[in-house]
Amino acid sequence: MMKIDSELLASLNTYLVKMDLSVEQSKTEKLVGFVQLMDKWNKAYNLTSVRDPKEMLIKHILDSVVVAPQITGKHYIDVGTGPGLPGIPLAIMLPDTQFVLLDSLGKRIRFIKQVVHELGLTNVQAVQSRVEEFHQHVPYDGVLSRAFASIKDMLHWCQHLVDSQGTFLALKGQFPAEELDEIPANFKVCEVVKLEVPGLDAQRHLVKIQKI
Repeated sequence: MMKIDSELLASLNTYLVKMDLSVEQSKTEKLVGFVQLMDKWNKAYNLTSVRDPKEMLIKHILDSVVVAPQITGKHYIDVGTGPGLPGIPLAIMLPDTQFVLLDSLGKRIRFIKQVVHELGLTNVQAVQSRVEEFHQHVPYDGVLSRAFASIKDMLHWCQHLVDSQGTFLALKGQFPAEELDEIPANFKVCEVVKLEVPGLDAQRHLVKIQKI
């Protein structure tokens, strides 16, 4: 087991208190472990433009776990997951929920598989595929997307992954007024949740959409 950075752990705990999230130590240690692995692999794999682990904690970990209270189903797919965001942090927070992490780049999927192995995550499946070519027999409860595409493109490429019961969860920065105007007629916006991420000097919104 890797040595967990105590300074990062203390910072994370401080932030989580500000977010009113009560998280047991086994999970916070895994979240910090994920940051340390990202930092280590980033040097060779160029997984993220964020280089400082303290920044990763805010821009990647907090920015992902803030969505955890909005996850109500049991089976989600994170499309265009990159280095595993928001999928890995959410999988750590919600061990009883299954997550498929999808990305077309092999190096990212190799990294995610290593993370899953080192952190002992049993609820994550990493898949290398383009989203429009990926098919699943049973529809997911939800499709997660963070910095993946416009909402219109996300709905177009991912509509085969959920049925009318499923929800599209798009993580966005500023309120995406123009993108919402472009949503096709066979979809409806259920809710737009304003998210508060401590330490992040930027807006964050979560858009929930369903098929009609």
